[in-house]
Amino acid sequence: MLDPIVTFFQRVFAAIGRGIGLAISWILTPFVAIATWYRSRAWIIKGPIGIFLIALFGLYGYFIWQTQAWTNFNPDYVDRYNFAARKNDAGLPTKPVSGGAATTANANTTTAPDASTAELATAPAPAPGSTCERSAIVDVSADLIDFNVNQNAWISSMLLYKTGLFGMDWDDTPWLDNKASFQRGVNQAIRRTTVELVDSLGRVRGTSGINNNLQRARSNMQFDETAWYFGLDPFGPKTPTPSFYRSAMRDLQAFNESLIKCEATFDGRSDNLIEFLDRIANDLGNTSAMIRERSENHNGGWFDTRADDRFWFAYGQLYGYYGVMAAAGADFQAVITQRGLDPIWTESIKQLRAALRIQPAIISNGREDGWIMPTHLATMGFYILRVRSNLVEMRDVLAR
Repeated sequence: MLDPIVTFFQRVFAAIGRGIGLAISWILTPFVAIATWYRSRAWIIKGPIGIFLIALFGLYGYFIWQTQAWTNFNPDYVDRYNFAARKNDAGLPTKPVSGGAATTANANTTTAPDASTAELATAPAPAPGSTCERSAIVDVSADLIDFNVNQNAWISSMLLYKTGLFGMDWDDTPWLDNKASFQRGVNQAIRRTTVELVDSLGRVRGTSGINNNLQRARSNMQFDETAWYFGLDPFGPKTPTPSFYRSAMRDLQAFNESLIKCEATFDGRSDNLIEFLDRIANDLGNTSAMIRERSENHNGGWFDTRADDRFWFAYGQLYGYYGVMAAAGADFQAVITQRGLDPIWTESIKQLRAALRIQPAIISNGREDGWIMPTHLATMGFYILRVRSNLVEMRDVLAR
């Protein structure tokens, strides 16, 4: 009775085996033909080809290693700054002035619970020989650049990443693109921050010019993310992307050195913080819209090859803003305390950190009402919207 059923399944599995064998044979046929041709050549031809193949395999080995090794990746990286120990807001004097009177952030900005932005902007000028508090936002931004291009290789401008898989963009495949997307997300947070440092935080608007170090940092951070040593448009040699970002890092560090000497400005007024929060909220809103579009229109589950790009870009953006927002809490502590924002600010930082706990091995873009394949994109979108909601609420409180 069971013999026909057993025979049927034997035939099915045999057909599947033959199909797999034919597929593998079809894939390997060109490689076998090339190997046969190579063996029949003289050494004067074999030698250069062999050297080229060894170099190619070496490059691919290095490329694969760099895409998989996330050096110094640490969702708790903010802890090492110990922002809670800071006593002064960014840019304000920290060293006692002549006569023994100390000029600190608290002395300048907490004289009344509802101190106006004008009062915050007219703090006494530092006395000769004083030192001023460095900007935590600038420190974190410079360190994130260092993490992206010095501690790790910048994947997006590597030659083998640009050439793709047999001409197919790596972003269109499920392999070797997660780190590149993550780095671009971190880079997006840095770019947004450098723009705000130039436009508002690093100058007293209407009364001072743009800081040259910050201006150069912003310009360098806007450079193309995919530039290699040589390009076709325009044709000729180029400076690769990491070199520009390293220059931006040095410019940010130079700004902080000037700030320590009280030779630069960090304008820690509440209206500047409002604008900063508004810009970050808008940036996260754009990412939320990108995730929503992918989640709603391309629910391919584990087979959506672009879901991982969206997920890791958003993850990198939150990774960057986690540090930037924690640093902003230190740079604007007086404003935050005066306006009663400490509880919601702390909650926002916790939510940013909570989002970084999501680290699935394979990103799935399943239906939101599905029960087989998870929906990691929708989950990430939920965290982004929570953070953005808190940013909008804090902005509204400051604007009252």
